[in-house]
Amino acid sequence: MTARGRFVTFEGGEGAGKSTQIARLAARLSALGFDIRRTREPGGPADGSIEQAATLRKLLVEGDPGRWSPQSEALLNYAQRVEHVNRFVKPALNTGAWVLCDRFADSTMAYQGYAHGLGPAFVKSLHRASLGTFKPDFTLILDIPVADGLARAGARAGAETRFERFGRDFHERVRKGFRAIAKTEPKRCAVIDARGSLDQVEVRIWRALVKRFPTLAAAR
Repeated sequence: MTARGRFVTFEGGEGAGKSTQIARLAARLSALGFDIRRTREPGGPADGSIEQAATLRKLLVEGDPGRWSPQSEALLNYAQRVEHVNRFVKPALNTGAWVLCDRFADSTMAYQGYAHGLGPAFVKSLHRASLGTFKPDFTLILDIPVADGLARAGARAGAETRFERFGRDFHERVRKGFRAIAKTEPKRCAVIDARGSLDQVEVRIWRALVKRFPTLAAAR
């Protein structure tokens, strides 16, 4: 039987550098011979192959900040997450692949649970009802001061700016939410200082990954 792969998620506020570091880690692990699948939430793989999740991504990350209530945001996130997990993540893990995902359930907890005030209990119950006990094997939380992250995010082009346009206080609550998650689940989560050069952040991520999966240290 093929050994199950690993599900590694990247979390953090706007402009934390998740996408860039996922690309770097994917290249490094691929060079070591691992089968790597990259994906994101909301929406699944960037090629839009999971139509249901991709459609919901557009509804969530574009448009006016006030277009959804916090409850609707959480429900829409879990609607796309069920499709994403069942159609992409679990099948990939069952082949032995490592799945690297830009955002997952911790983002719903941080953004809707903490920042929007729905509360951890609401999000946890929604997760249990949708995905049971399924969760990442390891989560890297890229932490950066809110002002720095928003400045980075503001320099990007594109229409996916809905969450960036929430107020500064909202994003401060998001950051505190991610830190609370890491404190609650220290074995699953590692907080990574996302300041400094791309190379410096990459080194921090690799060290955290090797600590969680010691066999990587011997992989060549």
